[in-house]
Amino acid sequence: MKKIFLSLTLLATSLMVAQNNTSYWQQHADYKMEVDMNVENFQYTGTQELEYTNNSPDTLDRVFYHLQFNAFQPGSEMDVRSRTIQDPDRRVGDRISKLSPEQQGYLRVSSLTQDGAVVDYEEVGTILEVELQEPILPGEKTVFEMEFNGQVPEQIRRSGRNSSEDIALSMTQWYPKLAEYDFEGWHADPYIGREFHGVWGDFDVKLTIDKNYTVAATGYLQNADEIGHGYTDEEVEAEGDTHTWHFVAPKVHDFTWAADPEYIHDVRIAEDGTELHFFYKDNEEIKENWKDLQSKTEELLLFFNEKIGPYPWDQYTVAQGGDGGMEYAMITLITGERNFQSLVGVTAHELAHAWFQHLMATNESKHEWMDEGFTSYISSEAMNRVMQTDAENPHTRSYRSYLQLANSGMEQPQTTHADRYTLNAAYGASAYSKGAVFLAQLGYVIGRENLDKTLKRYYDDWKFKHPTPNDFIRVAEKVSGAELDWYLTDWTQTTNQIDYAIKSVEEDGENSTKITLERIGEMPMPIELSVSLKNGDHQIHYIPLQMMRWEKEAETENWIQEKDWAWAHPTYELTVDIPLNEIESIEIDDTQLMADVNRANNVYPSEEPETE
Repeated sequence: MKKIFLSLTLLATSLMVAQNNTSYWQQHADYKMEVDMNVENFQYTGTQELEYTNNSPDTLDRVFYHLQFNAFQPGSEMDVRSRTIQDPDRRVGDRISKLSPEQQGYLRVSSLTQDGAVVDYEEVGTILEVELQEPILPGEKTVFEMEFNGQVPEQIRRSGRNSSEDIALSMTQWYPKLAEYDFEGWHADPYIGREFHGVWGDFDVKLTIDKNYTVAATGYLQNADEIGHGYTDEEVEAEGDTHTWHFVAPKVHDFTWAADPEYIHDVRIAEDGTELHFFYKDNEEIKENWKDLQSKTEELLLFFNEKIGPYPWDQYTVAQGGDGGMEYAMITLITGERNFQSLVGVTAHELAHAWFQHLMATNESKHEWMDEGFTSYISSEAMNRVMQTDAENPHTRSYRSYLQLANSGMEQPQTTHADRYTLNAAYGASAYSKGAVFLAQLGYVIGRENLDKTLKRYYDDWKFKHPTPNDFIRVAEKVSGAELDWYLTDWTQTTNQIDYAIKSVEEDGENSTKITLERIGEMPMPIELSVSLKNGDHQIHYIPLQMMRWEKEAETENWIQEKDWAWAHPTYELTVDIPLNEIESIEIDDTQLMADVNRANNVYPSEEPETE
């Protein structure tokens, strides 16, 4: 069924691209690669045949490739940035600058042709600039053939060799990868430290490596009977010193693999039919955690299927490797020497990226908060269920991180390019925490039920495509009926803050109370005002935001809808038919789902300590 689903999706996408070229379109790149890895010196050679389809309305006279292993050389942009930023990534620091030639990484192209004709190209850091022999016209295909060679860097960031957990090879960002071209033009971003944007396509990859190594990779192994290594019940002895592993991956925008001579390989078939593969070191200290992880990974998969949409491929792999955790097509590499809670947590986050990046493939350099933030949101929801935490708000950590950033004076708009944040910490809080709050708070704005429907509709409309922030907010508008451009603008394109206050509370005759609210911050929001009475009764006074042109339906009992609040008015008066002496407390947003930067002024009576 999954293969049928994937085939239908590909057909629908191709028809959409062909028939609707004036609106949405996307490029396509099919790769065939054969690679030989020398595990003695960690150098490799490869050939690549790439069939590129120009679905754009533009004529292309040049293309660009990413050569990301070149970042692991002294003097590279990654090296210099790490040594000059105020808070360098501790995994990098100044280590690149100290690598010897044998420890460095590199990726070099030795020949390149277009439809058989030699083309001119120049290596510029981590980018290969290619001048075409013949322009690629709209709707045309061309074939590039390449020979390349590389050296795997000592483990530093995401990719590399002989990691701190003694994983031999973490092969991520390892091959010459065609840059994406979309409605904004080319995205030939240098590899400085952040993440990626890629072209959808099919991959056919043959990897030849020492026969004692087990390989985990994107895609489906085509020659399991020749390989063994946990892919079959029998061990297979290779002729000679090497095995050639043949993988095929349909409709992905990256290809990653990892290899180690001590990998244990387990397989679990999930309830939905997905083959879950696990690769981890033969280490007694971690085996139990990795065995227990397998049922939790299935639970996580089923949760994401339910809350977002069905995982469309037949296989997903969790492999010990690299540093931290990093998502790739059909596979994630994570560090494995963790406590169980952390192991499940990192798996939850990276598996969620299979949806928010490898299905809804945003440009991570420009809209990193959509990728990391949406993933942080849904993985926190998943952990809350799978680990049976049952927190009322599983996103409190994200809120705390965002509020700390907002009050630090170091915040930059989320439209900042991922590489150009002043601080790494500001990038992290903005992309992960503020991105997660974007969704959690959207649930406050349009209602949790509408938010849940929005995520599913987003999947239905944008799987196997490259959505932008506007594409997402338009889905939320269609689902809810609310006008939400103000929310996208203020939250993601500015550093405007939410700060509402209870300005005054006073008697208004014998049987009523006048409450005056004040907007102090520049960002507008609808308001839910909680009024608690001394007799135990409770009311929610809902004040719609006028520019939304919409009102949220009642979410609790005693929900009272008030008149709209127009943003330009700094204050709002509300009269409740309750004597002041019967009121226990009044609070703006008692759910604390609105990311108000100063909650001290949200409560009456004031919770601030009196000063003498």
